[in-house]
Amino acid sequence: MNDELLVVGRVARSHGNKGQVIVNPDTDFADDRFQAGRVLLIGEAAEPLSVVNARFHQGRPVIALEGIDSIDAAERLTGAELKLRTSELAKLPDGTFYRHELVGCEVQDTDGRIIGEVAAVEGPMDRSRLVIHAPHGEVLIPLVSDICVEVAPAERKIRIRAPEGLIELNARS
Repeated sequence: MNDELLVVGRVARSHGNKGQVIVNPDTDFADDRFQAGRVLLIGEAAEPLSVVNARFHQGRPVIALEGIDSIDAAERLTGAELKLRTSELAKLPDGTFYRHELVGCEVQDTDGRIIGEVAAVEGPMDRSRLVIHAPHGEVLIPLVSDICVEVAPAERKIRIRAPEGLIELNARS
């Protein structure tokens, strides 16, 4: 996993006339991911650029990147993914996980019945939910300890104790 790239945001649009961009963050740690001095890998080519300056406006980072000093240069970045190497991520406290660690995990209930596979994790850290690809469509499961009783990303497994009707109620086709 150490060489994998993790998307932490996308450039929404340029901001001002000095090359700054507004970022739509795709991380629970935006303050850390977009701080001055951080090297981000930009776009398909994963071009490394340092964050020169960062501030937040209406909950979104507004950043200046090394070498991007005009509105034209900033506009060319619109839509570009901003990435980090997973090896650069800090270790999390026990019982917490990065989203990318959960994607691909098999989800089964406490009786051993397979529900499906985690396709994504949605929502902010305090209200996250697993998006599970199940045989009958997508199922949304709240990522809380009362329901997700065992989370073992190293084993690629999550066991859930879903209250009666939760899986059917949260199914999306």
